[in-house]
Amino acid sequence: MAEITASMVRELRDKTDAPMMECKKALVEASGDPAKAEELLRVRLGNKASKAATRTAAEGVVAVHVASDAKTGAIVEVNCETDFVAKNEEFLKLAAALAELVEKKNPADVTALAALRLGASTVEEARKALVGRIGENMSIRRFARIEAKGRLSHYVHGGAKIGVLVDISGGDDQFARDLAMHISWAKPIALSKDGVPADLIKKERDIAVATAANSGKPANIAEKMIEGGVQKFLKQVTLLGQGFVRDEKQSVEAVLKAKGASVSRFVLYVVGEGIEKRSSDFAAEVMAHVSMAKG
Repeated sequence: MAEITASMVRELRDKTDAPMMECKKALVEASGDPAKAEELLRVRLGNKASKAATRTAAEGVVAVHVASDAKTGAIVEVNCETDFVAKNEEFLKLAAALAELVEKKNPADVTALAALRLGASTVEEARKALVGRIGENMSIRRFARIEAKGRLSHYVHGGAKIGVLVDISGGDDQFARDLAMHISWAKPIALSKDGVPADLIKKERDIAVATAANSGKPANIAEKMIEGGVQKFLKQVTLLGQGFVRDEKQSVEAVLKAKGASVSRFVLYVVGEGIEKRSSDFAAEVMAHVSMAKG
């Protein structure tokens, strides 16, 4: 049997908010596979075990720049080591300058962006100089540039920790901003069902199947539970399926139709999303050992 360490239990606990012993049991059952253990916890404990998706694990900011005609725009994530530096004026100016540079120059990737001129130096030279002055490492993680079919609207939230760029046709400017704000709040992963990765749908269906099996319901009811669970998931993670932030009784799709508007594309960045960052929490480590010793 795979060794289940205290740090494995603690990391699963941090990701899911599930009780420590439940995390240990899930890891044992999953032979030490953390992803499988998380699925098992979701089946047993429900959606509270999927909170990891909304957590960030690195510091930095998201910057957005939109051209004056709202036809082209860019969004960029720049990371650093601490929240203190993320609020530094020079760091914020660099992030804003990078977003504008991406919008104007349309580099192919981060390497191409690093080679572009920024004032008297290249972007990479400017980054290294700032690292030298501040004494903390920082990196350009990712960016996206949009040439709008309609017009671009954007929203930056939470001290520049969340940024949205959305291409919308129709509707007024206030609605466009409200929609960008909705995306920052609801965090859809796709515009519609067609954009949801097949592996995510399969994973959700597998969880729904396991949940239905554990319910003890008759087969015909269990099948409806499974399909209902998958459809609920698709509504929750797609922009068009979500309840609109200003009126959750109406879907975004319904509100867009009422406004005579449509969305072609959106980009949502959450600082640190998907980056694993280890912490040295000695107290949590000790408690994990104590809990495991009692198991």
